[in-house]
Amino acid sequence: MAVPDKDKSDSGDIGQVVDLVKDYVRQETLGPIKGAGRWLGRGVAGALLIGTGCVLLVLAALRMIQNEFGRSFRGQWMSLLPYLFAFVVSLAVMGVAAWRIMAKKTLQKERP
Repeated sequence: MAVPDKDKSDSGDIGQVVDLVKDYVRQETLGPIKGAGRWLGRGVAGALLIGTGCVLLVLAALRMIQNEFGRSFRGQWMSLLPYLFAFVVSLAVMGVAAWRIMAKKTLQKERP
C-alpha cells in the first residue's frame, strides 16, 4: 500500500510544478506585455499630438510668410517659394525627430 501513496504524492508534486511554471510564465509574459501596451498607447497619443502641433506650426509659418512677404512672391514661379520654405521646415522637423528616435536604442529605462 505504500506504493499508491507515493504515486499520489508524486502526482501532487507534478501538479504543483505545472502550476508554478504556469504562474511564472504568466508573470514573465503578461506583465511586460501589459507594460508595453501602456507604453505604446502613450507613444501613439504623444506622436499624434506632436504631429498635429507640427503641422499647425508649419501651416502658420506658411501663412505668415504669405501675408507678410506676399508682395515679394509675385510671379508665376515665385508664388511657390513660401510652399518650398514650409516644405524645407517640415523636412527639418522630421529629420530632428528621426535623429532623436534613432538615438534611443532600447525601450528599457536606464538605471543609475
